[in-house]
Amino acid sequence: MFDSRYKLYITLYLFCCLGFTQSLSVAAENTIEEIIVTADFRDRNELSTPTSITVMTEEIIKSRAAQHFEELVNAIPNLNYAAGSNRARFFQIRGIGERSQFAAPINPSVGFLVDNVDFSGAATIATMLDVEQVEVLRGPQGTRYGANALAGLINIKTHDPQDQFGANLKVGAADFNTKTIGAMLTGPMSEMVSGRLAMESHRSDGYYENDYLRTKKNNAQDELSIRGKLNAELSSNWRLDLTLSHVSIDNGYDAFTLDNSRTTLSDEPGKDQQESDALAIDSTWQLNNFDLKFIVSLADSDMEYGYDEDWTFAGIHPDGYMSQDNYIRNRKTRSLELRFLSNDSSRLFSNSTDWLFGVHTLNNDEGLRREYTYLTSDFYSNYAFDTAAAFFQLDSMLREKLTLETGIRVEKRDTTYRDSELLSFSPAETLWGGRVAIKYLFNSSSMAYVSIARGYKAGGFNTDGTLDVDLREFGEEFLIEYELGMKSNLLDNTLHLKAALFHDDRNEQQVKSSTGRIRANGSTEFIDFIGNAAEGTNNGAEFEAVWYPSERLGLTASLGLLDATFDSFLNSKNQDLSGRDQAHAPGYMAHLAIDYNVGAWSIAVTLDAKDDFYFSDSHHVQSDPYELLNMRVRYSTERWSLSLWGRNLADQDYAVRGFFFGEFGNDPRKGYAPEPYLQFGEPRIIGVTYEVQL
Repeated sequence: MFDSRYKLYITLYLFCCLGFTQSLSVAAENTIEEIIVTADFRDRNELSTPTSITVMTEEIIKSRAAQHFEELVNAIPNLNYAAGSNRARFFQIRGIGERSQFAAPINPSVGFLVDNVDFSGAATIATMLDVEQVEVLRGPQGTRYGANALAGLINIKTHDPQDQFGANLKVGAADFNTKTIGAMLTGPMSEMVSGRLAMESHRSDGYYENDYLRTKKNNAQDELSIRGKLNAELSSNWRLDLTLSHVSIDNGYDAFTLDNSRTTLSDEPGKDQQESDALAIDSTWQLNNFDLKFIVSLADSDMEYGYDEDWTFAGIHPDGYMSQDNYIRNRKTRSLELRFLSNDSSRLFSNSTDWLFGVHTLNNDEGLRREYTYLTSDFYSNYAFDTAAAFFQLDSMLREKLTLETGIRVEKRDTTYRDSELLSFSPAETLWGGRVAIKYLFNSSSMAYVSIARGYKAGGFNTDGTLDVDLREFGEEFLIEYELGMKSNLLDNTLHLKAALFHDDRNEQQVKSSTGRIRANGSTEFIDFIGNAAEGTNNGAEFEAVWYPSERLGLTASLGLLDATFDSFLNSKNQDLSGRDQAHAPGYMAHLAIDYNVGAWSIAVTLDAKDDFYFSDSHHVQSDPYELLNMRVRYSTERWSLSLWGRNLADQDYAVRGFFFGEFGNDPRKGYAPEPYLQFGEPRIIGVTYEVQL
């Protein structure tokens, strides 16, 4: 008897085969627009890029009524996220990525860029205001981005200014007292300069109620986004792009309950806040023998994250236990990148080879103040690192249809850390990564590739609690990835197919564990720490198809399969987890979408499915498999549109974070019996959005 995941695989396979067969006899007028990927060193067509990529266009974002990047994740193969907050800020690609951060510094495994600005590990601000497309590059980006992209890179690109005047207004309302209003203005400012300004405010009561405080707003969302852009054609060969942004997220956090419901009892609800100001300058010169690209980015972020640790109110615990934990951070990032790129007059080896080389620097400075009930005074720390990297890449046409791409990156990283507990660290590392890919063009519309890549992540140190000396520091993690893929553009540009198989060998795997220590008052201190405690293997596949069988009908299907296991791992509780799945690595993720248009009317229906997965490597609590049904009905004219939309229409309860206290639970009414505790994702929400071109 097949289990649910194999039934899903068979259904998707039959769907795709049926669609391909039918398409042979259907003449379609709709064609799929060319998608240009901007996250690589050179902008290029997505179907000619030899790596596994998903691109979410503006139309897809609007069809899901997505306000934040987390509302797109379930439609992207082998991309998962961890909550434990109001908005997702940590993501996992192919089972690799962090899940949380408390007092200790972390090194991200998944890079996160917004208009060239690095927000890795701080994606709370990833609102979808005026976004042109979201690009998810799976697999190590060792040449392109280095240590922050061991698992892959998420790149968000907003719209550029236009050379003609344009403006629009958007207003929306939905369940849970949700209100959204946004506006955009663009156009020429002079003969050489065009500008764009977009603003949006989004507010919602959130999806939890607090019975103790008699309120529905403890998990509320209050989000303001402002983005401005200037594009200047300073001469025939010099272009300058300037981006400014201010994003203020003032959200509450009150999501864990003693009975795993959406009704909390906290008397001191937490926060999930981030205010970020960012600047990016992208300047390109087209010179006689090469092109020169200069990118500078700066970001200043104030972040506050906290929660009611006992999840209850004074008096419910017989021993008087009450606790609140709060983390206040200021993070400043500065980056500079200089690229030299070949042009038509400077290719090497008889005009067969494009080249590029460059340097990159990144400075990160992060100050922390922790306010915690069981500390005699606030905890302070300062964490900073400076990286300097050099990279080089050759794209060589070996034959008319065969291309070899080779790249390497070497990175020097210096880190300093000190805190109020008199801990200090100052490690220095030299890291390297790279990629070799062979691409074969069967014809102008079909391509296959094979690649080998080395990704890396810097080592670090643990600062929490009363850890033993041998648990304080850990070293570099690296992986070797083998990928085989194929991309095709068929049937007069009405059918796009993409498929990839991958195998990852993870070495010196950095694994988060936890241990408990009994305090003098009898309560327990839970200590998180990271160590090079495991080796792992991550195997899987990704498949995506977009097909327009007629000018009215569009079909999209995607499937991500993942088998991410520990080859060897003994966790902090001396449990041997060899052969067990790694955390946040669902066995499958699937997405089906149907878009149908009749005149001014259109309907979009999507189904997202996800397998179960472990929430942590330190316990055995798993999510349940789930399917989410979403829909949008829209009426549009040349100037305005009105959309009625809904997400999670079946109102499924699905968990996005989970904990298990093995020695005892958190509920005095049950005698502190050990049990799992879950945070749930978005329930059914129905809304309406009106947009008008002014």
